[in-house]
Amino acid sequence: MGLNDDIAALEVVPTFAGVEREALRLIAFAAESRILRAGDILFRRGELADAGYLVRSGAIALDARDDGSPTDHVVGPGVLIGELALFAETKRPATAIAREPSSVTKLPRSVLRRVLVEFPDAAVHLRAVFAERLNDMAGDLAAVRRALLSIER
Repeated sequence: MGLNDDIAALEVVPTFAGVEREALRLIAFAAESRILRAGDILFRRGELADAGYLVRSGAIALDARDDGSPTDHVVGPGVLIGELALFAETKRPATAIAREPSSVTKLPRSVLRRVLVEFPDAAVHLRAVFAERLNDMAGDLAAVRRALLSIER
């Protein structure tokens, strides 16, 4: 896949939709492609996370239990795994295993930090994306709290 294909793949990820093309070019240029066979482990639960992964093809199972039982959480092309790792030091909350032959693009945190410095408009955009998500999550949590309180009464 070429650089323009990588940029196009990033443009359709909700987190990056609206980020200027030159910032996406920098991310795409520094990204690393990886091919996985069915059963290959991309990363394990509890490992330090230094990057996110964009699923380009195939299917990746995310297993938070890590006990060998089947997981129902499977993601496919266009999904960004480990988004938080792009911006903050964290540990992997789940093990990621290829369910079938798959390809992913590794997006290193160091590159995203560089983008935030060199492309202020991209930083503003990403801040707005995460602020909206946090507001939505806060609303969802408030609704759950109200529902629990009404059950307790």
